[in-house]
Amino acid sequence: MKRLTLYLCVCAVLLAGCSATAHLYPVQGPLAAQNPPPVFVAKMTDGLHSGNLSVVLNTGEVLRGRWEQVQRPAKPSSGAASAPSENMSAQWDLVYGQGFYTAHVLGARLYAKSELKGNQGTVLYAELYKPDKIQDQQNVASIKGVAKDDKGNIYKIAF
Repeated sequence: MKRLTLYLCVCAVLLAGCSATAHLYPVQGPLAAQNPPPVFVAKMTDGLHSGNLSVVLNTGEVLRGRWEQVQRPAKPSSGAASAPSENMSAQWDLVYGQGFYTAHVLGARLYAKSELKGNQGTVLYAELYKPDKIQDQQNVASIKGVAKDDKGNIYKIAF
């Protein structure tokens, strides 16, 4: 009976999925120039390799999208790592320091991208990364991220 109860509890947790809350801090653009700059709350839900992401802006606009884990890029035959053309390496380096994208994000096992669309027309592109050395899947505090919108704002994402 104990085994059945444990099995049902594990199934319930897996079916319920997980959720995490993040904050988006403007670091460049019109929102970063405001004093104080606004901070937005994001909700990330669902499984380990994909899920939903939503953000509510200070205007009340709700942005929603799906995040997907990005497969590790194949290494070029020359041995040098190259970033895919649709990446946001410049935003990673702006937020976390020069060379951060190449040194930490490129080729990371846990790397995800998302495109969120708002009900008032705003589009937000987000990327998230978790260091390979952090094995605890429940430790969302180690996740780092960046985002940019179509209004000229760049954000740091922190969990």
